[in-house]
Amino acid sequence: MFKSLYGKLALVLFALFFVVGAAFIVISVISTEKYQQEINQKLNRKLAELIVAETVILRDSRIHHDALKEIFHMLMVINPSIELYLLDTEGKILAFSADPGKVRRERVDLGPIRKWLGGNGTLPLLGDDPRNTLGEKAFTAAPIFTEGRLEGYLYIILGGETYDSIIQKIQGSYILKLSIRVISLSLLVALMAGLLIFAFLTRRLKRLAAVMDGYESRTAVEKLDLPPVGRDGPHDEIDRLITTFRRMTERIQVQMQTLERSDNMRRELVANVSHDLRTPLATLRGYMETLLMKDNRLSPEERRTYLAIAISHCERLGKLITDLFELATLDARDSTVHCESFSLSELVQDVVQKFSLSARDKQINIETNIGKDLPFVFADIALIERVLENLLENAVRYTPEGGSIAIALSSHISEHITIQVSDTGRGIPEEEIPRIFDRFYQLDSNRRNKPFHSGLGLAITKRILELHNAAIDVKSHVGTGTTFTFSLPASIIC
Repeated sequence: MFKSLYGKLALVLFALFFVVGAAFIVISVISTEKYQQEINQKLNRKLAELIVAETVILRDSRIHHDALKEIFHMLMVINPSIELYLLDTEGKILAFSADPGKVRRERVDLGPIRKWLGGNGTLPLLGDDPRNTLGEKAFTAAPIFTEGRLEGYLYIILGGETYDSIIQKIQGSYILKLSIRVISLSLLVALMAGLLIFAFLTRRLKRLAAVMDGYESRTAVEKLDLPPVGRDGPHDEIDRLITTFRRMTERIQVQMQTLERSDNMRRELVANVSHDLRTPLATLRGYMETLLMKDNRLSPEERRTYLAIAISHCERLGKLITDLFELATLDARDSTVHCESFSLSELVQDVVQKFSLSARDKQINIETNIGKDLPFVFADIALIERVLENLLENAVRYTPEGGSIAIALSSHISEHITIQVSDTGRGIPEEEIPRIFDRFYQLDSNRRNKPFHSGLGLAITKRILELHNAAIDVKSHVGTGTTFTFSLPASIIC
């Protein structure tokens, strides 16, 4: 039980209330004792003076024992707690009313007595207790004069040995007993109320701990039964803990989903790389083995054909490896772009020139629409060239014979140049558009006997534009064509 926060709080509260209760009781006993001593002194202020005035108990340093015994007997009957002591002028005890053997002191300090007689002390004023060498008691006193000469003092202890112990004081005082009962009951009620309040305040924390234990066992975020938070947002530390834990679990869940997707993509990447590497390697090996086995039986034309096929597969492998290396380089955290000002229209013309021959072979017309007075862009010229090459390569590949490709450049007030690459190809199904930038993704469900491409071109394109803080937009209709659009800054630095 005491391992929980509530148990520890309850234990601390109980200990605190116990200490406070004990302190209250001690304070009550002391204050009650002081109060009783003060009242006793006030009530008996004239007692010693009256006795000295009515009875001659000391004259010419001689004690009148009969008178003294009579006074002792009378006061013991009236108030047994009173103790009388006859002192000389030096404070030496000459006679007393206590039992023989119980008086421990031989003399009493006259300082408190003189304060009492002078009216200078603050009540309760305590003097030496003859029964206890270290104790003090409330008293009253009066000087004894004979013909104007000081003979000694009558020293009366008002609270004798009967009330020396605390238990005796409690038993002898109704007010003190009542005070202790009230204090004990109040502390008990306060303790119970405190335990209930602690239980109420820690219940949300207890629920949160249970939820955290459940989350440790891989409970989904939507299944977490978190305690409610105030309508106006977090108010106390527990509310902030709940809100922080909720956000943390949601963030962890998103990261876990991202990791799962990344793991799936990695598996798919490994599978695709393995497939795309294995196929040309197997074909290359087959043709090379054929050349070795049939070298003397092959004609020069057949040998040249086999070598040409082997070279094409080597180029295929080289392109795949180059694309993988380029994508890995772009994905590196420390990858940077080397920006410079250049003419985008001239770069477009150069890239179009590279694909003019392959487009002419498929009877595809490439048109360029370049606006007038376009400003220079500030970007990495080599990477932007790669973007244009990837987009044109895809356009030529998926545009049928007799189709057309258009490249348009335009400038806007926002000082950005917008590039559009459009084709009249077969288009992309709407549900496939979000996936075309995935690595190794290809629209062809059956890639056998299709022209080779790695499926990394659009992934590389997207990554390059991300490094330029740019995004690429795709609009496509099946049977009509596809348009890729992106913008580059004209005057700001990357």
